[in-house]
Amino acid sequence: MKRLEIEVSDPLAEKLKGLVDAGWFASEDEIGRLALAEFLSRHRFELQEQFQRDDISWALRQKGAVD
Repeated sequence: MKRLEIEVSDPLAEKLKGLVDAGWFASEDEIGRLALAEFLSRHRFELQEQFQRDDISWALRQKGAVD
């Protein structure tokens, strides 16, 4: 498993701590994993489309450099 380290503002850190203390999540790490998974799930198609556009743009620039 890969470990990520992030910095968050103090107010956000307090909110995260509050959610853990209230029993909504087991840990702040769990909140981070769930938040990232949800973001990727919600934006999957948008991200794929952007990656495809970037690849096509790169290929067209390469083609122009060869012509």
